[in-house]
Amino acid sequence: MSRFLSRSSFRSPIRSPRFTTRRGFAAAGAAAALTLVLAACGSSGGSSGDSSSMPGMDHGAKSSVPASPSASQAMGDMPGMDHMSTGEGLSDTEDGYRLSSKDTTLPSGRRTAYRFTVTGPDGKPVTDFAVDQTKRMHFYAIRSDLTGFQHIHPTMAADGTWSAGLASLTPGSWRMFASFTPAAGPGKGKDLVLSRTLTVPGGATRTPLPAPAGSTRADGYTVTVKGEPMAGMAHPLTVSVSKDGKPVTDLQPYLGTYAHLTGFHEGDAAFAHLHPTTEVTGDHGGPDLNFHAELPTSGNWRLFLQFRTGGTLHTAALTLHVG
Repeated sequence: MSRFLSRSSFRSPIRSPRFTTRRGFAAAGAAAALTLVLAACGSSGGSSGDSSSMPGMDHGAKSSVPASPSASQAMGDMPGMDHMSTGEGLSDTEDGYRLSSKDTTLPSGRRTAYRFTVTGPDGKPVTDFAVDQTKRMHFYAIRSDLTGFQHIHPTMAADGTWSAGLASLTPGSWRMFASFTPAAGPGKGKDLVLSRTLTVPGGATRTPLPAPAGSTRADGYTVTVKGEPMAGMAHPLTVSVSKDGKPVTDLQPYLGTYAHLTGFHEGDAAFAHLHPTTEVTGDHGGPDLNFHAELPTSGNWRLFLQFRTGGTLHTAALTLHVG
């Protein structure tokens, strides 16, 4: 899946998934205001004030996002049956590696765990994973209407079974992504993203995707994005962070970067994982974060930007239109 940014382009100190493009990044172009909206935000440990009431934000706090009706039909999903699907991270199998789970449903309204295993081409559970952005496994949960985002770093038992502790889920169809790099075997060094779907039973209400806009506030921060993204083409992207009208210069490293950026395509929830190219120099990042962005498909993408200040993790949800 060569259309996304390659993690190998960020090996020191950061990387982005295998299904991102292996091509070199395009030269920086003229920056233009990007239609983008940050509609929701939060912080780890429930320290984001009233962020639990904002849709699209769930990286540790209770989910408050309404669910979507007949969400599995909207995405064309059957819970747990994804080995025939295609697209960026939308399959449970790649290069002989398979994401397996007995969980096809999970309860709503309370914290729960999603358990899964990654098996290799030999059919045996993989237990040796390379460290990527300080973690051996990155796990994402997203609802079919692109709300309820959660980014988790699960734990692995000795037998290769992973357990991802999820915050409260709302009824609807959810897709679970596992992003990893085998440290041994035929897939050694390959960056893989696999996914499966599941259903959270109960009454569901679909949340419309917020319209694109130039910038917005998140946890008191103003985030502005500039760039010229076009489908299938690499373009520079700049995110600027300010607070109370002043540039923010105290961004702290999070997973080895100053910001973590994940995207999901409206309609099919195709996955994209982008990172800043800005050098990390201690606890004084910002105000500008530079990205090389390449999104493979035109239309709306829901982006989730995570950054840390004063030990608090902030997450802002962004709707980006790609031409």
